[in-house]
Amino acid sequence: MQQNFINNASVHEWFAQQMAALTPMKMVLALAVGFFVGLIIALVYRKAFRGVLYSPSFATTLIMLCMITTPVVMCIKSNIALSMGMVGALSIVRFRTAVKDPLDTAYMFWSLTMGILLGAELYAIALVVVAGISVAMLALAFFRLRSPNTFLLVVHYDASVEEGVMAFVRRIKVQRMRSKTVTPGGVELTVEVQLRERFDIVNRLLDTEGVHSATLIACQSEAGN
Repeated sequence: MQQNFINNASVHEWFAQQMAALTPMKMVLALAVGFFVGLIIALVYRKAFRGVLYSPSFATTLIMLCMITTPVVMCIKSNIALSMGMVGALSIVRFRTAVKDPLDTAYMFWSLTMGILLGAELYAIALVVVAGISVAMLALAFFRLRSPNTFLLVVHYDASVEEGVMAFVRRIKVQRMRSKTVTPGGVELTVEVQLRERFDIVNRLLDTEGVHSATLIACQSEAGN
């Protein structure tokens, strides 16, 4: 009987120590704010996205990163031994998922930063930071809307009409040849073009005698090219 009493006292003491610095209400509040902040980041990502294929799973990942980082920081901020162990564990992790757009990496760091701020219970600073970066990202997206749209123009034509096709392509203000394949059956030309308006250059090319097909594909131009 006395042994059971000692065990129960030890259990209660253990729970008291666990809940002394981190109460359930603190955790629930932090997770709720983390979900709200992560949702803002995901909505900004969706609104500012200008790529070819929008990924809903990546937007969900941004919310999860913010919510997962928050309790981790809350647990290790007052325990030096645990924080050192966490750093050691993370140092051996290797992420093999390729990030196609460098901007996606910035969104991931943004979400992790918000989780760190919320885990440190700096709620006011976190809300100010997420609001400021959101405004900046939406402003950048708005100005990018005014820039020309980038497309890949793929044309199949006979070699005999190449001069006419090239003259048509050169009339496009911004254009850059990406590839050119010559076969006995004809020529395949791929050109990166920037168009402010999606005027119907495909039909105009098809009206040219000797042009078999023309395709206009939306794409993301490589940064710096």
